[in-house]
Amino acid sequence: MADVMSVGVNLEAFSQAISAIQALRSSVTRVFDSLKDGMKNKETLEGREKVFITEFQDNLQSVNRDLNELERLSNLVGRPSESHPLHNSGLLSLDPVQDKTPLYSQLLQAYKWSNKLQYHAGLASSLLNQQSLKRSANQMGASAKRRPKVQPTTLVLPPQYVDDVISRIGRMFPDMTIELSRPNGTSAVLLVTLGKVLKAIVVMRSLFIDRTIVRAFNENVYSEDGKLDIWSKSNYQVFQKVTDHATTALLHYQLPQMPDVVVRSFMTWLRSYIKLFQTPCQRCGKFLQDGLPPTWRDFRTLEAFHDTCRQ
Repeated sequence: MADVMSVGVNLEAFSQAISAIQALRSSVTRVFDSLKDGMKNKETLEGREKVFITEFQDNLQSVNRDLNELERLSNLVGRPSESHPLHNSGLLSLDPVQDKTPLYSQLLQAYKWSNKLQYHAGLASSLLNQQSLKRSANQMGASAKRRPKVQPTTLVLPPQYVDDVISRIGRMFPDMTIELSRPNGTSAVLLVTLGKVLKAIVVMRSLFIDRTIVRAFNENVYSEDGKLDIWSKSNYQVFQKVTDHATTALLHYQLPQMPDVVVRSFMTWLRSYIKLFQTPCQRCGKFLQDGLPPTWRDFRTLEAFHDTCRQ
């Protein structure tokens, strides 16, 4: 016999028990096959009955023998250790009315979410530690006043580099027109025209996207003074939905170390609206739901979904 491990389970007996279960399944299958085939063809009825009873008794004895062997091995397997991660809360799974009080399943779900939260918090902490925006009490003295203010290199990029990135993205998508302007210094504002479907105003701080407003192709994007209107919403509900989804996309595509990749990924996602009114929902297969086309685009596959079908 193998040694009993710290978890309290005899692994060799456990392996033999699995083989015993397979043998028991085979013997039970033979019983039902015997019942299914019935009495085989013999010369006399008495001969058929005798052969059938003999085979049936032999199969039942095999089932009984395999079942006794499985019970013997189950006593040798041992019991697992009681020190499971949820401790005594694991006893909640023994509740006979689990449908009415699903405490154990909810507790497991909360445990999984806690692990995910801890994992993502660790990732966020590592990303924040890489930035040079840290402040501490040691920097508040007189020495901090004499120290020159250092700007993070990832937030300050030359305008020529930003123009080159936007130009490369414009060449990637022939059906997308990108007009770049700088009305207030070095910050760039992009007017993106996607076919004859929509126009999007993308406000950027260096190479980081701050906000996006999406309007219909036939809507006016300029204010009375001739500047781009970066605040007014679209008059159409469908493009108001697309604006909300674009804001969500800005939060999804975040990679401070590679801002050019973020802009290219966002533009690729925005270009998926080129067939906004021609693509059906990938879940329900309908073009319209509550009078609106599928306005949501999956961030990874770019597939179209209605706002309610994506849940």
